[in-house]
Amino acid sequence: MFEHQVGCPDKGPDVLTSVDFVDEVTLEVAAGDGGNGAVAFRREKFVPLGGPSGGDGGRGGSVILVAHDRFSTLFDLRYRRIVRAERGEDGRGKDQFGKAGADVRIEVPVGTQVYDQESDALLADLHESGAELVVAQGGRGGRGNIKFATPYDRAPRRAQPGTPGERKKIRLVLKLLADIGIVGFPNVGKSTFIATVSRARPKVADYPFTTLVPNLGVVSLGVDRTFVIADIPGIIEGASEGAGLGLRFLKHVERTKVLLHMLSVDPDPEREPVADFDALMSELGRFDPSLLERPILVAVSKCDLPEAQKAYEAVREALEPRGFQVFAISSATNEGLTPLLEALEAILREPDDA
Repeated sequence: MFEHQVGCPDKGPDVLTSVDFVDEVTLEVAAGDGGNGAVAFRREKFVPLGGPSGGDGGRGGSVILVAHDRFSTLFDLRYRRIVRAERGEDGRGKDQFGKAGADVRIEVPVGTQVYDQESDALLADLHESGAELVVAQGGRGGRGNIKFATPYDRAPRRAQPGTPGERKKIRLVLKLLADIGIVGFPNVGKSTFIATVSRARPKVADYPFTTLVPNLGVVSLGVDRTFVIADIPGIIEGASEGAGLGLRFLKHVERTKVLLHMLSVDPDPEREPVADFDALMSELGRFDPSLLERPILVAVSKCDLPEAQKAYEAVREALEPRGFQVFAISSATNEGLTPLLEALEAILREPDDA
């Protein structure tokens, strides 16, 4: 097994902090202007009445976004306010064309959506590694006077200026790509579970809202049997209306193929697992009704504890008649983890049209 931890790719897991995960940034992008065409004439010795020799200007550089799977966050772009590409060189005499401005290629995580900041229009969804978007097109180089020579005007004294490059403000929004999305109230064991089944190392503590950023882990059940699992934090009652951190992170659930609801026994006697399940289902439905149509499995965690085992029986009796598979697991003892992971893998292997 190996991990795909959220954070800056140049840092190790020991130095990752919550500020490393950035899922939304705003940038101003400015492509390079095209170079101006030149007005020039040949002046070589022994060449009387030399013709026009002004070359074209070079095109301006473009700003290009490239999706790359080695990134899991927009952290590297957090403090970049403006991205500029090179201007094209002006044309010169002796039939010399100007050099094209260099393109600027910005690598972003797979799953990044690009919006026009002013119109809020979606420009592209870079959901595949290697996908590219020319977000600002470089200006066209102007034509030099050699392009204006005709039999009727053999010595044109005009050339075209280069056209300006595109300039706009864009908003980049990252929606994580994961096969499995784990949802549940705070402190039900999501982070401990993902740390147990993968090499992800999220912060784990015995108080709510330990996890402030999504955690990604890669689960391996053997050769060619791997899938990506994500712990989606901050989802509580009212999350779809902005309560807690849920509204910020609910968008990451949209990319997952299967949802795993994690339930547990809460120290508060007024809380009970089935009510938690129904509350979270309600929040998911309010945010995006299509989420309720995806395959959903239920896991009752901490089942090495007697009270959790009793809760599992109650959850199974309540939810299995409603069509939900319910698993009893313990991340502390590894009890029930293999059947749950194999069930998740089986759903992922089903044909899309099944």
